[in-house]
Amino acid sequence: MLKLQFEVSDDKDILLANARPANRDKAMQRGEICARHYGTGKPVALEWQDGVITSLRATTKAVANEKWIAPTLVDLQVNGFAGVDFQRDDLTVDPLLTATRALRAAGCCRFLLTLVTDEWTKLTARLRHLRVLRSKSTELEHAIAGWHVEGPFLSSEPGFHGAHDPALMLDPTPEKIRQLRSLTEKDPLLLTLAPERKNALEAIALATSLGIKVSLGHTNASTEVLLRAVAAGATCFTHLGNACPQQLDRHDNILWRALDTPGLTVSLIPDQIHVSPQLFRLVHRALGKESIYYTTDAMAAAGAPPGAYTIGALELEVGADQIVRQPGKSNYAGSALRPIDGVFRAAQMLRCGWREVWDGFSVRPAKCLGLNSSLEVGQPANFCLLTLTAENQLTAVKSYAHGDSNI
Repeated sequence: MLKLQFEVSDDKDILLANARPANRDKAMQRGEICARHYGTGKPVALEWQDGVITSLRATTKAVANEKWIAPTLVDLQVNGFAGVDFQRDDLTVDPLLTATRALRAAGCCRFLLTLVTDEWTKLTARLRHLRVLRSKSTELEHAIAGWHVEGPFLSSEPGFHGAHDPALMLDPTPEKIRQLRSLTEKDPLLLTLAPERKNALEAIALATSLGIKVSLGHTNASTEVLLRAVAAGATCFTHLGNACPQQLDRHDNILWRALDTPGLTVSLIPDQIHVSPQLFRLVHRALGKESIYYTTDAMAAAGAPPGAYTIGALELEVGADQIVRQPGKSNYAGSALRPIDGVFRAAQMLRCGWREVWDGFSVRPAKCLGLNSSLEVGQPANFCLLTLTAENQLTAVKSYAHGDSNI
């Protein structure tokens, strides 16, 4: 017999209790929440049963002005979080759950676990190990929507390789592309590569045919090569404005080429550090919001205090300013940004309300991977309940994953 634990929330907007089994991986929940819809601003009642949205309708019930409901945030580039480095070979389920729950506390219920450049055999063994870990927990299966492999098919040019070790860069081959597909099976897979590498255009076409989403990045490709990469199937550009030298030719550089290439959806890191507010606004004016999504590119320091951290073999320092650097170097190496903070920093840079940018960190990144993150009947009950005292003044966020708000 299923034993249920009943928890009644003090929040007046939660009208029904959560019914939770002792094993959270087998959550059976029923609930209803009334709040203002982030898209319309109108009061709505959202109901769920067994982790799935069963009703979303307008309501005449009294709803506090400061309570809002929105889809969960979706982050397509997370290298680590809450002190946990995803590049470690000795990673176990518990630290992975710690990072996942900290992400959820920061508004993000689904993400792509990201692996960075390393020796090929080590990278693939790490990916295989992480898939095994995920399979041991339904909570992890729900949260880790898929995988992002960033490297080793990247530029080895100074500045363009970023914090990745240029000595480990490789040209993509059909065998390696097929191996990635075999390892990840039917999981969503995002692959960042530099299209100017030998055989990269053929690799893009093969990857696309296998259902792998290809994003260009860490690249100094010419306009012609970028256009050919899009024709071969590439659809995204990874963290535009980063992975390039601090000094660029003002007339011809990778920023202008990427912005001038039709068919690319670009990701931006909205921490006010990786991309200046001016450039952030200019990119939005040039491309339009539908061609932009946000990501943290978070590493272990995100959601953790300043100090010393790692991304794989890299030793990193993170100060109170949240800037992640290799000791003695000026280039960045990931970010310490929390997803929910990224939303409000993006709004600040664009000089608009948080509701105008929310989809850039939820619906649009999910759409890039062929996922549905919208608040719709039949979809998983993944959503955020936000409390704001004034426009862009967030005081609390509670995230629900399959109707469960317990972290």
